[in-house]
Amino acid sequence: MMLSEHCPLFNLNPEIPLNGYTYSLCKMQVGIDDLAIYVPKLYVDYKDFAEARGIAPQKLEHGIGIKKMALADTNQDPACMAANACLKLMQRNHLHPKDIGRMYVATESALDESKAMNSFVIGMLEQVYGEGSFEHAGGIECKFACVSGSYALYDNTNWIRAEENNGKAAIVIVSDIAKYDIGSSGEYTQGAGAVAILVKENPRILAFDKKVTSTIIKNEYDFYRPCGKETPLVNGNYSNLLYLIQVRKAFDSYKEKAIRTGLISIKDDESITDYIDLFSVHLPYRKMGEKALAYLLRHEWRHLPRWSYVIKEVAMEEPLPKDPRGTIESILADTEFMKADEKFRRAFVQTSFYNEIFEKKMASSLQASTIIGNLYTASMYMGFRSLLEFEYKKGTDLEAKRVGFGSYGSGSSAMVFSGVIQPQYKEIVKRMNLEVEIGPRKKVSMEEYGKLHENGISFNDSILQTNKEFILAKIGGTTADKAGLREYIYIN
Repeated sequence: MMLSEHCPLFNLNPEIPLNGYTYSLCKMQVGIDDLAIYVPKLYVDYKDFAEARGIAPQKLEHGIGIKKMALADTNQDPACMAANACLKLMQRNHLHPKDIGRMYVATESALDESKAMNSFVIGMLEQVYGEGSFEHAGGIECKFACVSGSYALYDNTNWIRAEENNGKAAIVIVSDIAKYDIGSSGEYTQGAGAVAILVKENPRILAFDKKVTSTIIKNEYDFYRPCGKETPLVNGNYSNLLYLIQVRKAFDSYKEKAIRTGLISIKDDESITDYIDLFSVHLPYRKMGEKALAYLLRHEWRHLPRWSYVIKEVAMEEPLPKDPRGTIESILADTEFMKADEKFRRAFVQTSFYNEIFEKKMASSLQASTIIGNLYTASMYMGFRSLLEFEYKKGTDLEAKRVGFGSYGSGSSAMVFSGVIQPQYKEIVKRMNLEVEIGPRKKVSMEEYGKLHENGISFNDSILQTNKEFILAKIGGTTADKAGLREYIYIN
């Protein structure tokens, strides 16, 4: 007896004998089949922002890596952005609600302390597809700051691997509005948008590697937003360093699993980074991606023969903190080390060693961040979307390339995982055009920005006219039991 050699949903492993029979062991491929984005069409220009705050424009353009920050209009919120991205995804792929078995929304911009955002999204979609058309589709709202989209993706990938999906696909939507107090350092890193991700068997874009996903979790207060507060409380330097450390720890765990499972075999003079062809990491701002790559490469390379050549080009020894095993607080308090380390980092990212890796493996993933800003849960996935488009435009053949993902959420948790670009990816990527998909945009004045930020304009007085998308139409009912009720409509 032999299982069929024609297994459309699987890759066949070598035949194996079992109880006198020969079976072909099928390995299910699950991953990202397509992505759709929604970005609000309002933005604030970095030059206007810099002038209003009395800083040099170069600090934003080069120090942070931002030129335009997307802003939500008065009649937009994370739920309608999520629904707009999801509708695009479904229409483009000719999907019917019956094709979808799960719909998750990951966000840190929750609208309700009880009602999940995916229920709002389903309610909007049923205005298009019909009442009750999604009632079979399970799902939840996921929250763990910016890493929650990765947990949602992992959960739904395993739901399909476990064959609980009955042939249906899952949709994971990451949607957020990054908003900080006026005058704070975080104000430079705002943005808004959503990415809808189609997860299914035999994906056309990327198949996730099995048994290597790794997570790190710790109770931290590097960034948090207490209930009832619209903007977060942030310990910026602490959060940035914690991000680097937690992703590095998760990466170490990923490396151990990748070697143990035989996914990657590394020689003594090699780094696992040599076997990851492209990187997509959490992007609170563009420069943080560059710093994350530098931190990881330093960690991976400093014990390899190549490090002596790196040091020769840097022209200084890598500094060490007074207490290498100290806490984050003690490292940050070691001002002499922090200054020396920043000097070393700046020299390291100028080396030919770093720049070869950066240009080849990361630079394309940072393009979208420059013209959109911080998207919290959606930032890494907008980065992946950016990577696909701009590498394709460069003429790079991505087939069979491995993508390493470094996801981080404050509070704090990191997740590292990987996947391989599939042969059919060009079918999807060739039509990607970030500017076309965002659509015509309107630059708002700093006065308008201030009013939007402080909720000084009613949602009924939107700045832009909408077309073929969902908007917020009403907040609050006429009776006490309807207080806070949010109602949405589709503008055709």
